[in-house]
Amino acid sequence: MGKNVALVLGSGGARGLAHIGAIEALEERGYTITSIAGCSMGSIIAGMYAAGQMKEAKEWFLSVDKQLILRMMDINLLSGNSLVKGARIIEELEKVVPDRPLEELNIPCTIVASDMKSAEEVVFRSGSLFDAIRASISIPLFFEPVHLGNRLLIDGGILNPLPLHIIHRTPGDILVAADISGKDEMPQERKVNFVSILDRMSDMQIQQNTLLALQLTPPDVHAVMRQYAYNTFDFDKAEQIIADGKRIMTEALERYEAQ
Repeated sequence: MGKNVALVLGSGGARGLAHIGAIEALEERGYTITSIAGCSMGSIIAGMYAAGQMKEAKEWFLSVDKQLILRMMDINLLSGNSLVKGARIIEELEKVVPDRPLEELNIPCTIVASDMKSAEEVVFRSGSLFDAIRASISIPLFFEPVHLGNRLLIDGGILNPLPLHIIHRTPGDILVAADISGKDEMPQERKVNFVSILDRMSDMQIQQNTLLALQLTPPDVHAVMRQYAYNTFDFDKAEQIIADGKRIMTEALERYEAQ
């Protein structure tokens, strides 16, 4: 049984902190991550891991509270296309992990965004790590889209929330999916109104696109967290989410190893 892993980290807001625990579970069971890919929140964790600074990243996320989240919200009232500019978040992340070219990271790292103009995936394998991350996390209407050449880039999870097909692979590696948008029913406590309907439409799209990605490129190991296990901005629950991510990946690896 091979121990080299090509790891794909899905999108899902604060649920993406589960990826930290998933990585810990893999390493503790003797697996070596030889390549990594991600989109949206998965792109942040992928980049920080590939830069060799997962420990520092975990410590920073565990320190995040609601006050820090509010301080990072650089409200954007002028453009009319988003609530938040997004520059302040990138500045905070760069204090933890300095920007580097993707091609100079410790292992191959692939990040995915979506082009609003062409409705195509945009795959980053070179260039600025944080330019790629900034594009990949651009949740429509929340973060300001990123202009790059003729492209207008938004959240990679819009088109492909689990980018299994684009990760760098080496012969004999294991394809592992850390899926944090597992099929789930809308919580009963949600009031049905204009906002919740739009939110549910987006969630349904992400769920279906995740299922499609899994069907087109089936992973060897599929660790899955329900889509409504945590809310998008539950970053103050980092410790619990990381622990759940570790548990879910451990269970997935146990199933794989028992085959």
